Amino acid sequence: MPEITMPRLSDTMEDGVIIAWHKKIGDRVERGEVLAEIETDKAIMELEAYDAGILEHMLAGEGDRVPIGVPIAVIGDGSATSAAPQPVPPTAPQPELVAAPQPSTPAVRSDRPKASPLARKVADANGIDLTTVDGSGPGGRIIRKDVDAAVKRGETPVAPNLPANSDADEVPLTTLQRVAAKRLTESKQNAPHFYLTAAVDVTDLLAFRETVNDSLQADGGPKVSVNDFIVRAVASALRTNPGVNVSFGGDVLLRHHGVHIGVAVAVDAGLVVPVVRDADRKTVSQIAAETKEMAGRARIGKLRADEMSGGTFTISNLGMYGIEQFAAVINPPEAAILAVGAAAEELRLIDGEVAARKVLRLTLSADHRAIDGATAAIFLRDLTALLQNPLRIVT
Repeated sequence: MPEITMPRLSDTMEDGVIIAWHKKIGDRVERGEVLAEIETDKAIMELEAYDAGILEHMLAGEGDRVPIGVPIAVIGDGSATSAAPQPVPPTAPQPELVAAPQPSTPAVRSDRPKASPLARKVADANGIDLTTVDGSGPGGRIIRKDVDAAVKRGETPVAPNLPANSDADEVPLTTLQRVAAKRLTESKQNAPHFYLTAAVDVTDLLAFRETVNDSLQADGGPKVSVNDFIVRAVASALRTNPGVNVSFGGDVLLRHHGVHIGVAVAVDAGLVVPVVRDADRKTVSQIAAETKEMAGRARIGKLRADEMSGGTFTISNLGMYGIEQFAAVINPPEAAILAVGAAAEELRLIDGEVAARKVLRLTLSADHRAIDGATAAIFLRDLTALLQNPLRIVT
């Protein structure tokens, strides 16, 4: 009987949460049909069947977090469906999600107690260390009543994150938020960040953008944003400054051949970073169309794993929120990230005359293990020059 295991749907994925089953026990499944929706560390993705047959066993319920490689379902000829337990779908109030016994191989990670999502939530709220709780569920899995019993006994309390009477709602982290928190914490702890800021006069760039958009709209093309110009300018600057288009690899420095720009996009579940590949070889209008299309799919959880991996440099733009300047945390394994603020009007001395100009601030965060100060400064200088001479961006 073919087992369906939790697949690796992204390069950084360690486990996945079953958001919804699209089939029930006894249903006919054809090869390529969508069996379930899986929340990974980057998006919600569809799990397709690789074999045809009858869905006989469902080994994990909706809401369960399952490590990569662990079986979640079995497809067979239908002879075993009568013995297969059907997971209870979540309702309000949230029921206990108890998975059926899982095969011994591949094994669940030994460093993390087996527990239902509800049990984990109750344990976190009451300061209970799950490693000290005996589970009464299938295969020794910890369920809510086990945690409730530990709370009554006052076992192994740890300091809760909030006061007991705190007027606050507990909102569980999404998989995206949980993994982002882990990876960015590791980035900040492991990568020695340093920061460089440049003020860029984008008065001419904003005027040039209006001209370009007038021309594109007349031809039925897509409008381009300031960020699209920045993506193209960054790509060009990286091509001429390959020392910034790198990753730190321990004993080696990885100098990337392709210029693949990640563009941070805020979604309800957290932050995703779709990647514009070979951005240095694309026009501004091509970049505009691609980023708009990917951002739209990112907001509904429809990006593929390969569209969010392989970036060599990331851009995070908070200018649309009125933020004038900030420093971003490097997105590993990349070695640099550019934070883009809002363009604000400032008085500048131009040819001996005071004039009002639109000025935008860029802050480069760089990993000092991979990029030295001078290399980063030259890159930022070249990028500034491009943005202040917008014709050079499109030629």
